[in-house]
Amino acid sequence: MNSEPAVERVRRQVCALHAELVRYGLVAWTAGNVSGRVPGADLFVIKPSGVSYDDLTPESIVVCDLDGHLVDGVHTPSSDTAAHAYVYRHMPDVGGVVHTHSTYASAWAARAEPIPCVLTAMADEFGGEIPVGPFALIGDDSIGRGIVTTLEAHNSPAVLMQNHGVFTIGEDARSAVKAAVMCEDVARTVHVARQLGEPIPIPDSDVAKLHDRYQNVYGQG
Repeated sequence: MNSEPAVERVRRQVCALHAELVRYGLVAWTAGNVSGRVPGADLFVIKPSGVSYDDLTPESIVVCDLDGHLVDGVHTPSSDTAAHAYVYRHMPDVGGVVHTHSTYASAWAARAEPIPCVLTAMADEFGGEIPVGPFALIGDDSIGRGIVTTLEAHNSPAVLMQNHGVFTIGEDARSAVKAAVMCEDVARTVHVARQLGEPIPIPDSDVAKLHDRYQNVYGQG
């Protein structure tokens, strides 16, 4: 098919990005997954269900349509495929989705408590608090609906799904992985800060300035 070169490129990228989840300690055993939208096609690629990170290859990454149906691959897609598919269908600007059960962020999710914006790094990356999404069972698009409904009302590219874990989005899979790494980092730091006392929130006006600078000025363009 005409999109095959793009499919293989995204397969390679998504396969490699799973190593970043391991590198930053965001996953245990076979839990967690990265997916990436295929440019120019109504397709995305995602980690297969229950396959060890050490055993992942670009060929083992499966291809699905935007309804979550397997299009290419020999393995069963991730059990979170329906959630990823829902996000891609309803958020056309999203090019990557990540799911982890990283320890500190999942601890906030277990308490159904948003992470307050008390660090400039949070203002930069998340533009405010990291919100909590509703509890939903795995297997259909209920999680996806919760992700979309929650993130549409926030600047944050990360959501803590209650009693579950982290889902992040990005313009591509790499951006979504970065958001997952940063989510765990700030979840840990804010947790530590609360052991010392009550963290001081950053005023909304300053959060907006920090977020705008980071998103539009910081880096090499």
